[in-house]
Order: sequence, then C-alpha cells, then structure tokens
Amino acid sequence: MVTHLLTRIEMQMPKFSKGQKAIARYIETHYDKAAFMTASKLGETVGVSESTVVRFAAELGYDGYPKLQKAMQEMIRDKLTSVQRIEVTANRIGDNSVLESVLNQDIDKIRRTLEETSHEDFKRAVESIVNAEHIYIFAVRATSALASFLGYYFELIFGNVRVINTTSKTTTYEQLFRINENDVMIGISFPRYSIMAVDAMNFARDHGADVIAITDSMVSPLVSAADSILLARSDMASVVDSLVAPMSMINALIVATVLAKREDVTKTFYKLEQVWHEQEIYANRQEEEKDDINSDLEDNAKENPTDES
Repeated sequence: MVTHLLTRIEMQMPKFSKGQKAIARYIETHYDKAAFMTASKLGETVGVSESTVVRFAAELGYDGYPKLQKAMQEMIRDKLTSVQRIEVTANRIGDNSVLESVLNQDIDKIRRTLEETSHEDFKRAVESIVNAEHIYIFAVRATSALASFLGYYFELIFGNVRVINTTSKTTTYEQLFRINENDVMIGISFPRYSIMAVDAMNFARDHGADVIAITDSMVSPLVSAADSILLARSDMASVVDSLVAPMSMINALIVATVLAKREDVTKTFYKLEQVWHEQEIYANRQEEEKDDINSDLEDNAKENPTDES
C-alpha cells in the first residue's frame, strides 16, 4: 500500500481534473503552508471550491480532508525551519488574540494526547520504571527542561536516576555504558528530532534495557527502539515548541509511579519533610507572619516606651 503523500499524488496526477491538479501542484510546492490550512482556505488559495478539495482527498484514498491534512503534517514533521515556523504561526493566528489562540491550541493538544496515547503502553512504562535498578532519562535542547523536571521528581522518589542532556557523543556514552537489562531508558524528543536521542535509545535497547519513548507521533524515529510509546502532541509549526501536552504526560508518569510505590514513597517524603523543616528549606508563611508581628511590636515599644514603677 502506498502511504507517502507525494507518491500518491504522482501516481494519480494523470487522472486528476484541472482543479485537482492545481491543488496537487500547490501541495508539492507549498506543503509546509497547506498542512495547516482548512479545506476552505486551501481551496480559496488555489482557486477551487472547498468541495473540490474534499474530493481531491478522497481521490488520494484518504477518508476525508482531515486525514489528508494529517498526512501533510506528518510529511513535514521534521522539515520546518525556524523561519518557516514564524510564517506559519502568523498565518494561523491572523488577527485573532495570540493569548486565546495559543492556549486553545494547547488545550487541543492535551485532548488529542489523551485520545491517542495507549493506556497499555503507559501501564507498561510505569511497571518498567518502578522495577528498574537505574533510570536513565535522555533529552536535549528544548526538551531538556522536561528531562530535568522528570529527573528531579524521580530522584526524590527512587534515588537511582541519571539525566543525560548533552549532545556530546563522548559524554553521552560515558554516562550510558553501564546500562543493562535491569535498567530503563526514557528518551524524550519532538520535532525537529534529536539524532542523539535516537542513537542513545538504540544503544540502551541493544544493551537489554527497557526503552520508553515520549514523543509526538508513530512516525517519530524514536518509536522503532521503544518497548513503550507515550504519544504527547507538540506543535512543530509554532514559533516555540509547545511542551504542554508532554509535560502533562510526564506529570501523569510521576503520579502513577508514586501510587505504584505509595508505601515506600510515603516513607521517603516523610523523611524529606523532616529534613526540609530542620534545614529551613522552605519559607513558612505562619512563621514569617509571626516574625513580622513580633518585629512590629518591638518597633512600637521602642517608639513608645512606658515607665516601669
């Protein structure tokens, strides 16, 4: 079965009507823009009706225009440059409120993540993590913030975590060379995908470790090396990488692992709370207010001394 969009277009081109050929040529030349247009907008841009665009999708074998649109987005997933992202973002938002548009898009990505992520893969990932001797987390560039967040909590919970967020091959493999079948590797990468993330996950798999991919699509290069795949929608066409849905996925992983090891984690955090309190790590609002009141009373006494008999 032919799956690549451009191959389908080339095979069907002789059969297309004049309007459909115009759509096909526009997609071939401007797929980075067409991928984020509605059927109506694409038709208007090309000079055909919306119904012609819908029929064009059907001619290519897609079950409706949204499936064609998804195919275009998958095709460009790792090809948009930073300059193209700015242009596409400007076109998508138009004259609308930036705040409203961005937040609504993030809400949609979380909804799609909930619909598309495999519950079986999520459960398997949690089991791998709680049973692992060592937990390795790999992510670089923008996604390194996700790795640091996940690593912070997993280090508190398990104490056996190594976060790798370097693009240096030497440093990466120096930190990975002890990984084995008792360990788990969590690789995090979104468009444009990190080659080092793919290589690190393949290395972990080859050394027998369980491998978990947190990525955005089944066409992600991280998928082939993974035992468990956690899909979290990002937005490769935004000026910045949208990591709202991936962060929600990571939050869910943390909560699930805590609940799976509830008794042990409760003891751990009880000890941590004692340490935090003894070492005055966190500000205590009540103590601060008490200190402020005492300070005010002392100041007032100095300003208004009373005679003692």
